[in-house]
Amino acid sequence: MTGTAAPFAADDYRARMERAARSAAEAGLAGLLVAPGPDLVWLTGYAPTAVTERLTLLVLAPGQDPVLVVPTLEAPDAAKATGAGALTLRDWTDGKDPYAATAALLDTGGRFGISDNAWAMHLLGLQKALPGTSYASLTDALPMLRAVKDAAELELLAAAGAAADATFEEIRKVPFGGRRESEVAADLAGLLRRFGHAQVDFTIVASGPNGANPHHEVGDRVIERGDMVVLDFGGLKDGYGSDTSRTVHVGEPTDEERRVHDLVRAAQEAGFRAVRPGVPCQEVDRAARAVIAEAGYGEYFIHRTGHGIGVTTHEPPYMIEGEEQPLVPGMCFSVEPGVYLPGRFGVRIEDIVTVTEDGGRRLNDTTREMVIVD
Repeated sequence: MTGTAAPFAADDYRARMERAARSAAEAGLAGLLVAPGPDLVWLTGYAPTAVTERLTLLVLAPGQDPVLVVPTLEAPDAAKATGAGALTLRDWTDGKDPYAATAALLDTGGRFGISDNAWAMHLLGLQKALPGTSYASLTDALPMLRAVKDAAELELLAAAGAAADATFEEIRKVPFGGRRESEVAADLAGLLRRFGHAQVDFTIVASGPNGANPHHEVGDRVIERGDMVVLDFGGLKDGYGSDTSRTVHVGEPTDEERRVHDLVRAAQEAGFRAVRPGVPCQEVDRAARAVIAEAGYGEYFIHRTGHGIGVTTHEPPYMIEGEEQPLVPGMCFSVEPGVYLPGRFGVRIEDIVTVTEDGGRRLNDTTREMVIVD
């Protein structure tokens, strides 16, 4: 994970680690084992410059001080992390057994939550060292660990959203017709960086029939006059994510294209209006999906309505049928319905939304009306 570290202090990371340990206990876990990745960054501020076969693992357990097990050669960098003052570093040297060192910190018969992105070799090494232990993926055990953002996190997400909005306002001024999708995607990436993004995660430019593929890989197709073009882009600014989609049209659209765009816009509004504390996540999906289904396009809305966002651009919670997790103030997620007509065109409109005390607030404010480009 790259990007400028968010402006948090050691006490912020200490509070996060304490909350994570309490959450683990409430979930019936003996503790949490956190490998390099977004969870480790969020809990400690530490992102190793390179993730290798050498074990790095944060051990959190109720009633114990946090311990970060690190290779000796990486300990100096780990000690510089902002959250290092809130934990104990325990280093191990090449030739020693890192699993034995870690096992000494663990309940020999405990069940632990472990990062989804932990290497299999490390999990198997721990199981061999402590055969009485068992493990659950962190997403399954504590899916809402990072879901509720504090005021500082919300400020950073709002700033990332504003940077994505500024990117859209600029990209709509550039020529589309006669240029390759890859060229417009490069423009998007450059603009995201100009407006403060240190990391660009995706720049989807899906023109004409390519727009019917929600995750179209940018290619060399030349954008033509008369094309609908789905733009979906985002990344990390100061450690927090942006993600927005708008659908533009090269020249004047047909009546059908306008009708479908207006339909998706109405569905996006319905999904946004459904956001309020206590409402199950699936109700956001249902609200947006109902608008599209009632218009006869239900079979062409082929993905969930939204995903969480924070130190990664995709994380829990998910706005999808079957997700009964209630919305809580401070949650942030996308609301992004779409209609995809195979071989013809697609439309998607996406904002990041945060739950407030009495409803929802958009973190993207560019127009959701049809935008005509050259």
